[in-house]
Amino acid sequence: MYTLRDMDVDVIVVHGPSGCGFMASRSLEQAGVRVVTSAMSETDLIFGGSDQLVDTLRTSYDMFRPRSIAVVGTCASMIIGEDVASSIKRAELDCIVFPVESHGCMGDNTQGAIKALEAGRDAGIISSEETDRQIGLLKAATAMEMERGLASRQYVKPAQGATKLRVCRKICDILSSGGKVAVVMNAKKELAYRFSDIFIAVDEARRKLGGSTFFVSNTDVEKGLPRIRKYSEDIMSQLKENNVVLDAVVGGLDEYPVIGGRMRAEVDRFSPDLTVIVGICHAYPGIRENDILITDQPRQLSNYLNEGFSNSVGEISSHSMVMGVRRIIPMETSETLRELVRGI
Repeated sequence: MYTLRDMDVDVIVVHGPSGCGFMASRSLEQAGVRVVTSAMSETDLIFGGSDQLVDTLRTSYDMFRPRSIAVVGTCASMIIGEDVASSIKRAELDCIVFPVESHGCMGDNTQGAIKALEAGRDAGIISSEETDRQIGLLKAATAMEMERGLASRQYVKPAQGATKLRVCRKICDILSSGGKVAVVMNAKKELAYRFSDIFIAVDEARRKLGGSTFFVSNTDVEKGLPRIRKYSEDIMSQLKENNVVLDAVVGGLDEYPVIGGRMRAEVDRFSPDLTVIVGICHAYPGIRENDILITDQPRQLSNYLNEGFSNSVGEISSHSMVMGVRRIIPMETSETLRELVRGI
């Protein structure tokens, strides 16, 4: 469903019981996507829910007047073999309507996203080239997580990590002594609205304390699905408003699993005394023991700590804070750094 959001689909109809889309619909509605359900009943599970789906599609069209509607299958509708495409034809709507044949028993969690991409391609929402690119990135992300992310362990207990005060003092110490600090943001999609705040804070620290900085981000405005490119445009514009200059832009906000090596090559030319990595930190190769890692995932934070990266910090509430926003959201680590700098 999030992939459909990224393709700028206007309405998502979840064909299943009313509870199936409950959790996802909250955050998707915040992002401007309308999410409705066909509310299949026990009777529909026996005799089929086609009529209910047709009624839901027509009601959704009349209510929202969308340019595009995606119908997403659920375990209930897919197991009984609902012919969603036939129901879409019966609805006879004057907009793009297409089915996504997905459910909860498909294997890796990326399989549903791949089905959505393929359905969007077949409906003319995105190109074949972009579909292939996106599928390659999803497979790379799955492989990365299985190799060195959360999926590499049977169970990872959540952790709290280092204090923000400690790591911010480390940044201040390096800059105050005339040292070099690199900041690398390898963010996943909308989380960049929060993680990019670190550039603004470290830039302020450099102006006040001295030293030198090198900023790298994955905010290429030419890469990604339509909504993802908008995120990059927003962030680049707002960094410019704050007089923050990025030294290198490497890849888009959906390319986090495959661009770590290129980011590392940019940073190596700067030869920093300290590197701050925010976002999907484990996609960045050759992390040093004293580097600062900032993640929004408490279990991933535990993974970093277990690997000996003691300067790992959690921005745990980030995902809920960035849904539906269009501006950079202050990060706790950044705010701590600002307080330290302004108090010096």
